[in-house]
Amino acid sequence: MTGPERLLGSSIAGERWSRGLPKAELHLHLEGTLEPEMMLALARRNGVDLPFPDVYAARRAYVFDDLQSFLDVYYAGCSVLVEAEDFAELTIAYVRRAARDGVRHAEVFFDPQTHTDRGVPFAAVVEGIEAGLAEGERELDVSSRLIMCFLRHLDADAAMATLEAALPYRDRIVAVGLDSSERGNPPEKFGAVFDRARAEGFLTVAHAGEEGPPDYIRQALDRLGVRRVDHGVRCTEDDDLVARLVAEQIPLTVCPLSNVRLRVFDTLEEHNVAAMLRRGIRVTISSDDPAYFGGYVGDNYVQTAQALAMSGEEMRTIARSSVLASFLDDTRRAELLAEVDTYS
Repeated sequence: MTGPERLLGSSIAGERWSRGLPKAELHLHLEGTLEPEMMLALARRNGVDLPFPDVYAARRAYVFDDLQSFLDVYYAGCSVLVEAEDFAELTIAYVRRAARDGVRHAEVFFDPQTHTDRGVPFAAVVEGIEAGLAEGERELDVSSRLIMCFLRHLDADAAMATLEAALPYRDRIVAVGLDSSERGNPPEKFGAVFDRARAEGFLTVAHAGEEGPPDYIRQALDRLGVRRVDHGVRCTEDDDLVARLVAEQIPLTVCPLSNVRLRVFDTLEEHNVAAMLRRGIRVTISSDDPAYFGGYVGDNYVQTAQALAMSGEEMRTIARSSVLASFLDDTRRAELLAEVDTYS
């Protein structure tokens, strides 16, 4: 083997290569980058009571049995985000961390309902995040797009009201998505909301096939008209669906370390991302909620390559797919593809 294929595995050089590989991160919940230290600092600044007395107690709480047990801690942490400056501070901290992992473009999810339902103005959320993303682009040349997610455990009327609130920000929000508790909340529940979103010019994505069945992936494609599927790992239970994903080259934004922490897979060695790649599915790798799941995108690349014996060229293919699956304009996309292809 030569080049990056020889370098991967457990070597320091292989880790450095995987981490530095230019990439786009397409599945990142901004609120999920809230490290315990910042959470406690913002709680003090904003006078918010938390169930965690210190950083050590917070980190001990970051052990989960499933998606819902994570969400309980996640929403408690979100309560410290109150002012626009809080969102800006959180955002630039993420961009700086991501840039160290080779991220050249980030498409960032945010959950406005988590904040507006407790009285935080929609404008404070969007303007704070946008300020942080703009600073990241000036400082680090990391381009970005903003994706607004609807909370699927709430009803469709609440999602539609959130969409209405977002209309004045169409120039800042490129797409809408669907996240939160998947079980019992099928994509088709939000069909009318996504119809309206597409009519208003938003692109669409959705979490599907993480804890939900393969049919949720099909619903996301057929009923919500999504351009890519977030997670999607349960597609391999349905060969017809796999054939469709391959034929249509529908991207999946896979988050391996998250899947293990939430017990979708018991170990990283059992994860199916390598198998999906080798079957021809357009897979990408992202970090999901890295503060809670023990790894940012570089950690996901490094540990996944090691656990599944993936070659450097396979990891380069994943990085290329992340750029191809992004919502970038053609000029920036070509620029980043060239960076991936010439990286050594």
